[in-house]
Amino acid sequence: MDCLFCKIAQETVPASIIYKDDEFVVFKDINPKAPIHILIIPRKHIVSINHLEAEDESLIGKMFLTAKKIAKKLEIDEKGYKLVFNVGRGGGQIIDHLHLHLLAGWKNSTERNVPGMP
Repeated sequence: MDCLFCKIAQETVPASIIYKDDEFVVFKDINPKAPIHILIIPRKHIVSINHLEAEDESLIGKMFLTAKKIAKKLEIDEKGYKLVFNVGRGGGQIIDHLHLHLLAGWKNSTERNVPGMP
């Protein structure tokens, strides 16, 4: 498979990994849209939200709990953060592997208006 995020999950391509377990790899986005911009990816290759199956229900729940864990680890859980899924090219998805953006670290509310991010 020629998926960049699968290669990161397999650790055959370098990334600034901040957390990993049996199901997820979490790393810094190389093109950040916020002072803190983290990507949470499942090790399982799933193209996008549109490609989820019923058996992925638990995985998605765990993905959100992983985001919560990372927010606490980065000490932004009380300050606030955004979680964003981009779905398909029209939704801003560039890599065809499901990933959850965790964005935070803005100093004021006007900085939060990032093109392509709600």
